[in-house]
Amino acid sequence: MVEVGTILEKTWVVERGHLASAFGSGSVDVLATPVLVGFCEQTCRSMIDPHLPEGRITVGTSVSLQHTAATPLGMTVKITARLVGVERRGLTFDVACEDERESIGHATHERFVIDVARFEQGIANKVRAVHGE
Repeated sequence: MVEVGTILEKTWVVERGHLASAFGSGSVDVLATPVLVGFCEQTCRSMIDPHLPEGRITVGTSVSLQHTAATPLGMTVKITARLVGVERRGLTFDVACEDERESIGHATHERFVIDVARFEQGIANKVRAVHGE
């Protein structure tokens, strides 16, 4: 397992599909907040999932993000995630977000380690309960 204090950085170039105007979260041509949330989650997941035993992954359970500055099309965004807590199967991350010019946000993100087969069985049971299949 990954140790508390571990840091991972990932970068993305803002593309048309990342814009608020394209994503549907706004009408301006800047990085959409929901996309920034996705970048944060992907970075945290990428830090943990490769180190888990076969059949285990993490799922996001909570994100608290302050998106404080706009990032235009074509600019690079860097996400820096730091694992700050582990409690049983729960993981907490501190996440810094910046573009080529400035800080654009900060997040706290929580993930939970799950057994994939058990999770998928629970989803199948839910579908059967609702749709009678």
